[in-house]
Amino acid sequence: MATLHRSPTDNWLTLPVATWQDTYETLHLWTQIVGKIRLALTPKINHWWHSTLYVTPRGLTTSTIPYGSRNFQITFNFLLHQLVIETSDGTTRIIELAPQSVANFYQTVINTLKEISIDVRIWTMPQEVAAPIPFEQDEKHTAYDREYAQRFWQILVQTERILSRFRSGYAGKCSPVHFFWGSFDLAVTRFSGRRAPQHPGGVTNMADWVTREAYSHEVSSCGFWFGGGGQEALFYAYAYPEPEGFKDYPIQPQEASYSSDMREFILPYEAVRQANDPDTMVLTFLQTTYEAAANLAQWDRAALDYAPVLKS
Repeated sequence: MATLHRSPTDNWLTLPVATWQDTYETLHLWTQIVGKIRLALTPKINHWWHSTLYVTPRGLTTSTIPYGSRNFQITFNFLLHQLVIETSDGTTRIIELAPQSVANFYQTVINTLKEISIDVRIWTMPQEVAAPIPFEQDEKHTAYDREYAQRFWQILVQTERILSRFRSGYAGKCSPVHFFWGSFDLAVTRFSGRRAPQHPGGVTNMADWVTREAYSHEVSSCGFWFGGGGQEALFYAYAYPEPEGFKDYPIQPQEASYSSDMREFILPYEAVRQANDPDTMVLTFLQTTYEAAANLAQWDRAALDYAPVLKS
């Protein structure tokens, strides 16, 4: 494998889409399998918050999933390259993360769960991907490069850290920092408290009623996406519904812009990597794009914005 160059601080790693496309596509589908298991067994929470994954010091996890009088969790460990299944009765099962087809990964996970008396059925059609292949039939996607898998996770660690810091400045309803396995991005969403007009839907391989539940209320949302379809990785921010004047609002930093195709503000990941102070650049982007949404839509910022109480 070719040498990959790191940024000066070693925190923001290079990961151009073309260098890891095959691993990207396989990991996307593996996370969908695990995410759909959580979705199938976890009590429903508004906006599909019961379906997402979370960043850990070693990878991604479902967090606790209830199952009868027991519970369990499934974790991708990208340091040891393992999928770890742990239950509340002390059982642990480990599946090696290595090059293998989506079909094999799916069957191994389902069979391993059955061995520890967890029976789950999921809809096996992938979501939000072009030309989806049912998991049990997918022999096309087989790549798993350890270096790229670790870089993917390490970028998530940095992004989760900053999104969590940004999340702390809000007293209104706000989502956790979620990894959405459908769109393969990390996001946090602030809510104004008002209901939104019905979303038009139209997301690739996603039922419109699913999207409408996600956007039932007015939001300002931001996050990080790993790229695809000719687009490199980027930070993004959008509002639903988008208020008049949103795309022309004077946001910062200067490297950010509004994408008419994506209908959101974007900040290229490479600009962040090359910045002298990446954290400040991203936080400035998140704050000014939130202000664009909240100010133009006349959110009650006096009630919603939050400054943590500090010790005197």
